[in-house]
Amino acid sequence: MLACGTDEPASTTPGADAVYKNGRIYTVDGQRSWAEALAISDGKIVYVGSNDGVTAHTGSNTVVTDLRGRFVLPGLQDSHVHPIGGGIEASACNLNDQPGLAEYRTIIGEYAAANPDVPWILGGGWAMSVFGPGGSPNRDILDELVPDRPVFLSSQDGHTGWANSVALEMAGIDKNTPDPVDGRIDRDPLTGEASGGLQEGAMKLVTRLIPATTDEDRLAGLRYALAMLNEYGITGIQDANVDADSLDAYKELERRGELSLHVVGSIWWDRERDMGQIADIIALRDKYTGGLIDAGTVKIMQDGVMENYTAAMLEPYLVPDGTRGIPMIEPELLKRVVSRLDAEGFQVHFHAIGDAAVRQSLDAVEEGLIDNGRLGHRHHISHLQMIDPQDIPRFKELDVVANFQPLWAYADLYVTELTIPFIGEERARWMYPIKSVQDAGGMIAFGSDWSVSTANPYHQMETAITRKGAVDDDMESMIPEERIDLETAIAAFTINAAFVNRNETNTGSLEVGKSADLVVLDRNLFEIEPQAISETKALLTLFQGRPVFGDPAAL
Repeated sequence: MLACGTDEPASTTPGADAVYKNGRIYTVDGQRSWAEALAISDGKIVYVGSNDGVTAHTGSNTVVTDLRGRFVLPGLQDSHVHPIGGGIEASACNLNDQPGLAEYRTIIGEYAAANPDVPWILGGGWAMSVFGPGGSPNRDILDELVPDRPVFLSSQDGHTGWANSVALEMAGIDKNTPDPVDGRIDRDPLTGEASGGLQEGAMKLVTRLIPATTDEDRLAGLRYALAMLNEYGITGIQDANVDADSLDAYKELERRGELSLHVVGSIWWDRERDMGQIADIIALRDKYTGGLIDAGTVKIMQDGVMENYTAAMLEPYLVPDGTRGIPMIEPELLKRVVSRLDAEGFQVHFHAIGDAAVRQSLDAVEEGLIDNGRLGHRHHISHLQMIDPQDIPRFKELDVVANFQPLWAYADLYVTELTIPFIGEERARWMYPIKSVQDAGGMIAFGSDWSVSTANPYHQMETAITRKGAVDDDMESMIPEERIDLETAIAAFTINAAFVNRNETNTGSLEVGKSADLVVLDRNLFEIEPQAISETKALLTLFQGRPVFGDPAAL
């Protein structure tokens, strides 16, 4: 009998379930060592080392795969992603990746015509840059395309809603409707009437009327996302916004044997409720944590985004009203909330874009350290578009992980047209200061924020290394002194992301005893120019030793 993929007789002794040899395996262990081969049994790695050494694990029933020199990494992990919502949006009125308003018009009109019985036209993915400074869309366009049904389309980043007149009227929104404390109703500057854009918390005025998402919708959206993530080589995630319904979806797919990655669920902190919600959050953690799911994280959104001037800033925006943005939770209350969550054993996952929100988040973690001591819950702040230089050393000092979305660290229209003119060049120097945080000793982890931007980790790695657009190499690097090296980018998607996800003893590197989560790529990232990283494709993804994308026999 011959083992699959080799012309040598198989040993008659018992061996591992599978052996992969003749590879260029970057293990991301503590020594950042390389290997040629590894062996897998019962979903765990039982050997990592040389081709000669793996022969001891090759038995008569071992499936042997010749990697033929291909590059292998630990399964990648995304530290901030929205799988269910992104998957649902992909099957709705999907405006993602479209270049402009003409394409939006076509898609919205065609979707409405193809779905005449749908009571609401829902979806999103439109770019704020299409609508100029402030990123505010107008209802007139939607009224023209869909005059007889409510329309609500969320922006690409999820911080603005675009509603037509029918939806606004159903919500009772007119020129006399006050702005909520955590949002803004965009208005016609002459009449004061609602113009169609709903910023941040103002979206809830309409979304509360939208028919509830069904269980089947959530399962379908999650299946879509899992297939996409596995195709990129991703085997672990932190879902940045979960509730009982979404946790039910994860648990149901796990029950059916369809959950093909490790999941940390960040339970949403409801700003409209008081501290009493902590009891409910504890109940969710206790109910859903187990197996592939960890529900021990709480998500706190502390501000909005710079493009609509809702990100909380230390100094005013350069706009007529001189706003400093919207801190979603009053800073002193935030301290009490975070300290209590820390004491209850939760990791806190902050959304903070502006430098004031970042400082408020760090201050809240510091309060928890003062009150509770260092409990090691791995709190992390995501996005971090701007950090005041004085706060950069605090990430290490407070054991806070800097969870960047590296694809945003280049000079696209969001930066050049919607951000820099309204904060000034001096402050813009501190946008996405990844290298500065690293040099100060802080831990860096990466996440995509899909469907806000692509979940493709190779696009993200390239941008972090070059500070250029992954598909536009001709532009100048944005703040080139903040570029990082390949080793740092890989660690941010593997062992550091696993640390954030509280799973580094089981994942994040290829070592004996760990879960056999790995990805085989079509090129060695260490042997190509950084500008080519974005062209990388995964050939095979293993999760707990089984293929969840690709076929070992086809390598």
